[in-house]
Formats: sequence, structure tokens, C-alpha cells
Amino acid sequence: MDHARTLEGLLDKAEITDLIHAYCYHFDRAEVQEVVALFAEDAVIDYGPDVPPMTGSDEFGPMIARGLADLFEATSHHVSNVVIQFDDPNAATSICYLYAWHRYRDGGQESELWGQYHHDFVRTEAGWRISRLVLRAAGTKDFHRANMHPIGRRDSKA
Repeated sequence: MDHARTLEGLLDKAEITDLIHAYCYHFDRAEVQEVVALFAEDAVIDYGPDVPPMTGSDEFGPMIARGLADLFEATSHHVSNVVIQFDDPNAATSICYLYAWHRYRDGGQESELWGQYHHDFVRTEAGWRISRLVLRAAGTKDFHRANMHPIGRRDSKA
């Protein structure tokens, strides 16, 4: 057993998990620049079929800023069941479960979303960064978008 590589893998998993948690933390605090800093320069965000995928902070930074300033009065994102796989020492993927609560600025209506974040990560000189984020939903209640990427389920007949 290569203990050094095992330790490095555990440290990488911890850093990636911290990155996922930081996304939720900074999003909930409406800290746009801190959210954007978690992504690689050419990262892609795909929030669902009704929102075209955005590449790079010049595209997704303003969209996140508008959402936090104009749409959401408050949010609370909770992630769990983080599964991380390494493609090589400098690239990884993950899936984590998501519960997100939102209060909207227009009237204070609240919504809920149950789903998953699907991530790709890349190791940079500054550490691990998100290179791709895809939001998938298992269900929503009073959410502002009706069309979401499904989480993907096996056919129960199989």
C-alpha cells in the first residue's frame, strides 16, 4: 500500500469537499466574487434546460450576481452524500445530494429543491477548482423553474 498516495488522496478529497461546501456558504451569503473564485477560468455551469450552459466567469458571474440581487432574498443550500472519484491526480468528478431552500424578493414566496450537484474538478496552481457544475433535480416545490435536468434513475423494470 502506498501510504503517501493514500494520504494525498484523502487530502484531495477533503479539499474538494470543502470547495463544494464553500460554494453553498458563499452563495447563501450572496458573496458573488467568492463564488466565482471557486471555479476554473473556463468552467461551465449548467443550471438546467431553461438556462443555457454558461462558460467562464464573464458569463456566469453576472448571472449569479443578478439572481442574488434581484431574485433571491435568502437561500440555504445543504449538501451531503459527497462521492468523489479521481480520473487522474489532477482531475476528479463528484456527485452530491442537494437540498436548497429559497425565499424570493417578490412577495417572500419560498421554494424547495431536492437534487444533486454533478461536478468536475481540476487541480490548478491555486488548488482544486470547479471546472463543471450541473444541477439535477429529483423534485421541487414552488421553484422558479419548471424544467430541470433529472437526476437519472434506473428503469424499475430492469
